[in-house]
Amino acid sequence: MSRTIAFIGLGHMGGPMAANLVAAGYPVTGFDVVPEALAAAEAAGVKVAASGAEAAQGADVVITMLPAGRHVFAAYQGGDGVGGLLAAAKPGALFLECSTIAVEDARKAHEMVLATGHRGLDAPVSGGVVGAEAGTLTFMAGGSAADFADAGEILEVMGKRIVHCGGPGAGQAAKVCNNMILGVSMIAVSEAFVLGEKLGLTNQALFDVAANASGQCWSLTTNCPVPGPVPTSPANRDYKPGFAGALMAKDLGLAVEALNSTGVVAELGSRAEEIYRRFAAEGGAGVDFSGIINTIRAASTAPEQ
Repeated sequence: MSRTIAFIGLGHMGGPMAANLVAAGYPVTGFDVVPEALAAAEAAGVKVAASGAEAAQGADVVITMLPAGRHVFAAYQGGDGVGGLLAAAKPGALFLECSTIAVEDARKAHEMVLATGHRGLDAPVSGGVVGAEAGTLTFMAGGSAADFADAGEILEVMGKRIVHCGGPGAGQAAKVCNNMILGVSMIAVSEAFVLGEKLGLTNQALFDVAANASGQCWSLTTNCPVPGPVPTSPANRDYKPGFAGALMAKDLGLAVEALNSTGVVAELGSRAEEIYRRFAAEGGAGVDFSGIINTIRAASTAPEQ
């Protein structure tokens, strides 16, 4: 018999992830504070509950996909209409914390799980909405080897690559580092395309060279910031987000917190955080993070004659 799963947080990422679990035969009960998210999940076969505690009642596995650490703590302890997960779940339940939160928050959440007799992993994801829908996410997991092994069959339904990064908090640490690379690389790729345009290159010509040369990276070949070269990239859908600018700003903020706490000097990571924080504040919050190219283009001067 399949283990029963509670899924808390059924938004753009959590909703498709829960739907994939249902499609794989798992009994999933979910909750979200947004009625539209609940309705969409119910249409996908998720049994909806009136609260997080109700969804987690007697659950073998509890998955959370929430905006920030404070929301995870509220859900675990009770409050904000989402809570009581630790008290409601089956004794010894496996908690999979898939949100992107601060490393220290992930470690605190893990301590809360263990203190109440449960087991847990921090298991943030990479791959965006497209990956969530396709079941091709990358999971970066932190926790014990035994708990990682136990979570494997569930994570493999939602993801294509599952990596055990180390002890509690290691998954979030990997996510912070990965997304700092992503933010910096998208800015670099966008700047290169704008420069190419100024120099008279077509976007396709630059793509054909860089995609097969030392400039090759995910921000170029999968999430290309200009329409045309990669038909599936958000640039071809008026930058409808696969990964919104607000989320990139948030994740880079977490990276800066980690940089400050460790004393690491990272000029590009810090500058990328400033750029995306401004981008989100000035209208980019709801568009794909690759839309930063339009900000770069608008700020660029006319070429010298």
